[in-house]
Amino acid sequence: MRLCGQKIYLRLLTPDDVGDTYVAWMNDSEITQYLESRWAVHTKESIRAFVQAMCESPTNVLFGIFLRDTHKHIGNIKIGNINNIHRYADVGLIIGDKESWGKGIASEAITLATRYAFEELNLHKLIAGMYEPNLGSYKAFINAGYRDVGRYTRHFFYQGRYVDGLLVEKCRECREVES
Repeated sequence: MRLCGQKIYLRLLTPDDVGDTYVAWMNDSEITQYLESRWAVHTKESIRAFVQAMCESPTNVLFGIFLRDTHKHIGNIKIGNINNIHRYADVGLIIGDKESWGKGIASEAITLATRYAFEELNLHKLIAGMYEPNLGSYKAFINAGYRDVGRYTRHFFYQGRYVDGLLVEKCRECREVES
């Protein structure tokens, strides 16, 4: 299964996709500075185990993000913690390839994953959260049609201080809340 966009496509990630480059992303402090996974040292075996667990999980879908022209694996996007009763899930992503930063790829990946979540998984709502200094992620979600719904004050410990957590969401059938 491939979800195709203009610059990228998404496909389900498998343990065979885990190589040295992926491991290097996960151990690069600049790439993982806003991820909770930054606290661990990652190995090919630990990442393969994570990807295998995602493949077997009934409540998570992990896609690799690949460039259409070269098929290069540049990141991942996950629809996670799927709640089939209330029909919502959260979205998280990493663009590990620094050369792909700032090119609209994250927004495109979010758009493709959102469409899949609404049309194939029959979800009603997707949510995401990020550290306030992570403006790239915040802008990517806003550009993909998510709306800002609030913040957790001084929620994350980042670079020796507490920073706010920003919250965004997108509903399949929601109307904008009128002020």
